[in-house]
Amino acid sequence: MSMNKQTSPEGRNPRAPIALMTCESGRPFASRVAEYLGSPLLPTKEIWFACGEGKLEIEANVRGHDLYIFQNVAGRQDERSIYERFIMLLHAVEAAAHADAQYITAVLPYYPGARQDKRKGRTREGISASLFARMLQSAGADRVVTVEIHNDAIAGMFNPRQTHLENIFLTKQFVPWLKASGLTGGVVVSPDVGYLENARIYAEELSAELAALSKERDYSQPNTVFRSNLIGEVAGKDILLVDDIIDTAGSVVAAIETLKDEGAQNITAACVHPVLSDPAWDRLNSLHARAEREGWAFKLIGTTSIAHVDAPSWYFEFQIEKLVAAVLEKINLRGSVTGVQNHPG
Repeated sequence: MSMNKQTSPEGRNPRAPIALMTCESGRPFASRVAEYLGSPLLPTKEIWFACGEGKLEIEANVRGHDLYIFQNVAGRQDERSIYERFIMLLHAVEAAAHADAQYITAVLPYYPGARQDKRKGRTREGISASLFARMLQSAGADRVVTVEIHNDAIAGMFNPRQTHLENIFLTKQFVPWLKASGLTGGVVVSPDVGYLENARIYAEELSAELAALSKERDYSQPNTVFRSNLIGEVAGKDILLVDDIIDTAGSVVAAIETLKDEGAQNITAACVHPVLSDPAWDRLNSLHARAEREGWAFKLIGTTSIAHVDAPSWYFEFQIEKLVAAVLEKINLRGSVTGVQNHPG
């Protein structure tokens, strides 16, 4: 169903004619957003040379348009790396700038480098989240739209006079879907204290109790947690474990093992960004097999910020394309993005 209108309900006019285009790795997501907006994707040509360089050609007139460029940097939709996909997005943004688009917005459901937003006590390393922000600015992006970025402070890494970060929050849309799907629990658990405030929102919306795990990491090793301590009561309760990102699944498996040791019953893990890098699926399949042997249920939920086409039956997917489309329409019509996010889906 098309969401495209000449004016908004408030009578606002578009800031410029809307146009949509995508890099190839972002095409499945972009196509679904385009259907909701009733605006077809512009023809483009993504080229990779034998030496590994690439470029993107826009095969339509975008001069004076409000242009939205999609890219999904994570996932297994092709053989490209996160860095290759991000560089192709930069090529696309710069091509749009040279083609004289009036506004250029990069749509990145998953913002790369978001977990590398600080040095964590070590001084001889870069800050990747800031590096990516500067690169998008330099390429010509006026705005970057992303979904539940790992740290809100990353917005401050953009020069607000040049590029604005629009961070889409899912909670008001996600919770009704969890209820309707029967994927809730008596206790909402945060896997670490850093995500506790987000977990508190889920608990309030679901009228559930709240607990958290105090996670101690070994920062000398990537994706390594060596101890988790429970804060709260989970014995005899079904659990909804909520987090923003699941990458190799080491942390979530360790958290679930701790919860089972503390007497939890059925456990559903939900995340916004199911990165699920190797060996995530091996670990999660082993966990599901253990649950079946022991007679309790394990389920996993992710959003379509990163799609998994051949996922098992115990993996559930929350589609976010309609919400992203509504946000882009509000930007184009100079409307309230907050109002869209706070309206139940």
